[in-house]
Amino acid sequence: MRRILLLACMLSLTACSSLGVKPWERDLLAKPEMQLAENPMEMGFDDHTYFSKEGSSGGGSFAGGGCGCN
Repeated sequence: MRRILLLACMLSLTACSSLGVKPWERDLLAKPEMQLAENPMEMGFDDHTYFSKEGSSGGGSFAGGGCGCN
């Protein structure tokens, strides 16, 4: 029983080790068709709506966390 638990723990720790973007795969992810929003204007409208409702800006993108430190 202990070995099975140890094996399950080892498998769960190594299960996500191969996930990640390799350097040679980054060019595919940088293509415009891979963006989350197809229309940049729509993304701007969504960001403006979020800013208007929450009273904060800059938290919608990957840079910074909205704390004003970026």
